[in-house]
Amino acid sequence: MTKYLHTMIRVSDPDATIRFFALLGLREVKRMESEQGRFTLIYLAAPGDEDAQVELTHNWGESGYDGGRNFGHIAFQVDDIYTTCQRLMDAGVTINRPPRDGHMAFIRTPDNISIELLQDGRLDPAEPWASMPNTGVW
Repeated sequence: MTKYLHTMIRVSDPDATIRFFALLGLREVKRMESEQGRFTLIYLAAPGDEDAQVELTHNWGESGYDGGRNFGHIAFQVDDIYTTCQRLMDAGVTINRPPRDGHMAFIRTPDNISIELLQDGRLDPAEPWASMPNTGVW
């Protein structure tokens, strides 16, 4: 039997990344610090879905990562993709691939990791999303 545990991403600013994932509804469920290894592990999960976690690894003294695209993406199902994208935009998050089809959108974390948002099913196309262009690589 195989069970999904978590997806790990390395982050340079844990607080900014926690704030970003909080906009998606994720909350911190566990934290571990290693003085010897000079790193912090922070586990985030959506309430009621604590078995599916995102592990944030912060290596102390690290000054920034680039090339986040080599990771791929993390996917989350959302109740209403239009409402979710609007809430994210209102908080200053760029929607790199808007949900023109009422089903899928892409955003990025502060460390440039792609996040795919998927609507359960498909909503009818709606403005402003239907005519909004992509704003970057997703």
